[in-house]
Amino acid sequence: MQLPQRLARFNRHVTNPIQRMWAGWAPSFCILEHVGRSSGKPYRTPLTVFNAEVDGKPGVAILLSYGPDRDWLKNLNAAGGGKMRRHGKTFGVANPRTVTKEEAASHVIGAGRRVFPRIPFEQAVLLTKTG
Repeated sequence: MQLPQRLARFNRHVTNPIQRMWAGWAPSFCILEHVGRSSGKPYRTPLTVFNAEVDGKPGVAILLSYGPDRDWLKNLNAAGGGKMRRHGKTFGVANPRTVTKEEAASHVIGAGRRVFPRIPFEQAVLLTKTG
């Protein structure tokens, strides 16, 4: 399942500005900081994330609720990573890898392990934490 693109546009202009106020602190949410691939402009995107272990290292998994054609994902891929603010702490993320939800589910750890496979989306992104 993939959510409609008109909902993505609505969220970008209405919901995301509101979520930016609290997503870096709230459980299961984050603020992804990334740089525009053409403009060089900094962006802050609120996302839902799950703790993961990626290639034996701490990381995160993000379900692609609107599919893989997202500007934030294109920006991460172009730059090789970005920064994430979660639980009030900022850390680097790198090595974005788009995978199936089933593959990502095998990397999810902690409480999210039970919830992640039940969310009805098809693809996810795995990122490693860089400090």
